[in-house]
Amino acid sequence: MLGFDERRYGSVLGGAVSLRPQIEKLAAEIVAAEPNTLFLVGSGGSYAAMWPYEYLLTTRSALPVRSVIAAELVAAGNRQLTERSVVLLSSLSGTTRETVAAAEYCRARGVRTIGMTGDPNSPLAQVVDHVLVNPADDETASESYDIQLTLLSAAILHSLGEFDTYPRFAEQMDGIEAVLRAVQEQADPVAASFAARHSTTEYHMLVGSGPLWGFTYNYSMCILEEMQWLRTTRVHGAEFFHGSLELVERDTSLILFIGEDETRPLMDRVRGFAERYSDSVTVFDSADYALAGIDAEFRGLLGPLVMDSVTIRLSKHLEQVRDHPLDLRRYYRVVDY
Repeated sequence: MLGFDERRYGSVLGGAVSLRPQIEKLAAEIVAAEPNTLFLVGSGGSYAAMWPYEYLLTTRSALPVRSVIAAELVAAGNRQLTERSVVLLSSLSGTTRETVAAAEYCRARGVRTIGMTGDPNSPLAQVVDHVLVNPADDETASESYDIQLTLLSAAILHSLGEFDTYPRFAEQMDGIEAVLRAVQEQADPVAASFAARHSTTEYHMLVGSGPLWGFTYNYSMCILEEMQWLRTTRVHGAEFFHGSLELVERDTSLILFIGEDETRPLMDRVRGFAERYSDSVTVFDSADYALAGIDAEFRGLLGPLVMDSVTIRLSKHLEQVRDHPLDLRRYYRVVDY
């Protein structure tokens, strides 16, 4: 596969899975603390990566969960943030200044913190109470985050008595590397075809819902805009009807991310409209992938991980046909901001 580093891929995904004992211990401690709110805090892609798990927990438990932008938390505060709160913060480098500042803000208020990072010696790792460390890079960060957050959310639900089949799910997650590698292999020719067809397309409309809404936002902003300098609009599947559909023309590129969760009917509605009025609709549906070894009842939980694997293929092929390296930036961490 184009640009696929087998050794790095195995190391990152294996590393994330190996954190399960530590993750389960943290989940039990979070539930035992009976927090008034579990805050999920990040910046940019690390913030959007939290949304699927806010969705998962708020739709399956009564535990109050909120995702918050790190810089906004420090600037505006939050009355729900108290010594009874638990805060999970993520930054792959561990140096994102807004996220580090949010961790310091929480520590100064006696709030329990957990950090997710790729560097055990980073500023974030040094300031939080507990740290989950898994080295990764921009191409594997999404899988690393999503494996850890999937396991953490599921383990929290299990500790709350809301997920009795968690042990079976966790055992199946031990084999997730092979599952996602197979997804990449299947998606690669589809991604190559998309990239060839859209090598000069400058605008895409991306739509997703439920646990794939955060993913859709992330891929639109942090990959297509930041890493490919493409103009995009990201729209929630439930909100597509309220305005965005008026922008659809015959040549409008629509990219639809569809999962196997309870919001699938929202995306079926979008798909029906899109395919009627545009000749440039691309559908990425997790149901198209076998996910060997994953029971049907768990497939809806893995939507973000499946789409991580699909879209890294898309990103690598866009990088090639557009001759635009994924690590090329004009402003981000290049100029002072």
